Amino acid sequence: MSDDQFTLGIEEEFQIIDPRTRELTNAISQMMEARQQLGSIKIMAELHQSVVEVASGICKNVAEARQQVIDNRREAARIAGEVGMRIAAASTHPFSRWQEQQINVGPRYQELVGELQDVARANLIFGLHVHVGIPDREDAIAVFNSARYFLPHILALSTSSPFFNGRNTGLQSVRSLIFKRLPRTGIPETFRSYSEFNSFIELLVQTKCVDNERRMWWDLRPHPIYSTLEFRVTDLPTKVDDVIAIAALVQAIVATLMRLHRNNQSWRYYPSALIEENKWRAVRYGVHGKLIDFGRQKEVPLRDLIREMLDLVEPVVDELGSRQELAHLEKMLNEGTSADRQLRVYEETKSLESVVDHVLDETMLGVS
Repeated sequence: MSDDQFTLGIEEEFQIIDPRTRELTNAISQMMEARQQLGSIKIMAELHQSVVEVASGICKNVAEARQQVIDNRREAARIAGEVGMRIAAASTHPFSRWQEQQINVGPRYQELVGELQDVARANLIFGLHVHVGIPDREDAIAVFNSARYFLPHILALSTSSPFFNGRNTGLQSVRSLIFKRLPRTGIPETFRSYSEFNSFIELLVQTKCVDNERRMWWDLRPHPIYSTLEFRVTDLPTKVDDVIAIAALVQAIVATLMRLHRNNQSWRYYPSALIEENKWRAVRYGVHGKLIDFGRQKEVPLRDLIREMLDLVEPVVDELGSRQELAHLEKMLNEGTSADRQLRVYEETKSLESVVDHVLDETMLGVS
């Protein structure tokens, strides 16, 4: 594998929490101001003023990505602390209401709300985006087509949003359904070439559906600026170790699919509607459910499918240097995800405030 392939970039969107009330707080402006004086990282605003996004640089391997994620969380937490706040890594807040969150004043955000109205205002969610470098756009489309199949499996490992608006939703990833209300989301269709993909985007721009391809919010997309595939399907795991294990799995899947492509092979393409069936199962049950193995045409426990995926990517693991990180997936399968731990805390305490405290502490596990 060449040095310029399969680089990693990791974006995390954190909740800004008032530690006294445990509520989301509209404090991104104060954090941005504090960062000018104190911070050594770039923090970014999102649609709501209670969200702060931090992104890694281009990481040549998983070890470098881990260090950047740790450094970013530490610095973001320090900047939040300067304005009396804390950061939390989970894809929904247990009880804060979207109606009480302020929208950022930038023209991009105002335009978005003007177009989407309450669909945008209610989109109070927090995500993890993992970029994997593929310099050639035609290669990227080939891998994109095949990688769609694995998106539900990856989502199931990441779930961290069982609560919303003060309720136990009964789902492991309510974030996924909240986000689904936006246009141009979900599992994308396949494209025969990058030029076909580009023609599709140009048609949407020409007909004023979008102003540019950044408005394509699919679960997986060729990034409009960087030479990467961007995996957007996941919740934001609370623990650093879980984030890095998922990033390592995504990287290994891409490397494996690229190897198949270069050998004139490919993973079988399945209709998006079928993959959406598996995505629903991941949303509902996380690692505890069964997904459909479409090749065998039967249900298989998610845990078994993840272990089969690890067998599939085994030939590239040592080359990528990610064996230790991928081994952590077994712990996640056995002990559950952030969603499971949040639910256990609630069962023990009957307190959503205690759930927030748990997420706050886990966010900084191994960081501070």
